Amino acid sequence: MVFPLLLTLITGFAFQFAALNDKSSEFLWLLDLHRGKFGRIDLQMIYPFLNGLGLLTLVMTGVLMWLQIPPRRS
Repeated sequence: MVFPLLLTLITGFAFQFAALNDKSSEFLWLLDLHRGKFGRIDLQMIYPFLNGLGLLTLVMTGVLMWLQIPPRRS
């Protein structure tokens, strides 16, 4: 679940960096990756939902692990 989130983060950051340097037209391929288009595999319609579901799952499991009471020692 971490890979799609990292990919979205890195490609979004890299494209913004390119846009700040007026080179966004050279890095439009980053937007394709950012939106979920991987060559012939086009997930643009469901990629945001998969990212959101993955992030929600990671947050929920993290909170549940954080709230667990440690086992008693006998």
